[in-house]
Amino acid sequence: MSGQFEATIEVDRPVEAVFDYLADGRNDPQFSPRVLRIERVPDTPTTVGTVFRSTVKDAGMKTAREFRVTDLEAPVRIRWAEVSKNSVTAREGGYDLEPLADRRTRVRIYNVLDGHGVGKLLVGLALAAARKDADSFGARIKSAAEAAIEPS
Repeated sequence: MSGQFEATIEVDRPVEAVFDYLADGRNDPQFSPRVLRIERVPDTPTTVGTVFRSTVKDAGMKTAREFRVTDLEAPVRIRWAEVSKNSVTAREGGYDLEPLADRRTRVRIYNVLDGHGVGKLLVGLALAAARKDADSFGARIKSAAEAAIEPS
C-alpha cells in the first residue's frame, strides 16, 4: 500500500529565497520536530544527487533516513526520493514553488509514502498521521521560512 499527503502554503518571501531555504535540507529541523539531526553529503550547495542523512523520531522510535535530491529546477521545483531501508519510506516527495504578487511564494509540499515488510501494515497509520498534520506542517514551514529569510 502507498499513498500521498500534501499541503499548500503562501510564504511572505520571494520565490528565489524560499527555494534556497528549502533546497538546503539542513533547515528541516526548523519546521519538522521529528528531525533530530541532519547533514548534507557532500557539504556543498545542493544539486541533483545531493544526499541528506538524518536521524528522526517517529512514534517514539529513532530511525536513520537518507534522501537523495532527484530533480532541482531553480526556483520552482525540488524533488527527492528516500533511499534508506525503513519500514515506511517516502518513495518520492517535493516542493513546487510559484511566485505570487508582492514578492510572496506559493509552496506545495508532498510525499508519497510506501510500506515495506511490516511497514505495509503501518503505512496506513503513517499516512493518516501525516494527512492530519499536513496543514500544521505547512504552517510550520511558512513560519520557519519567514523567520529565517530577511524581508525584501
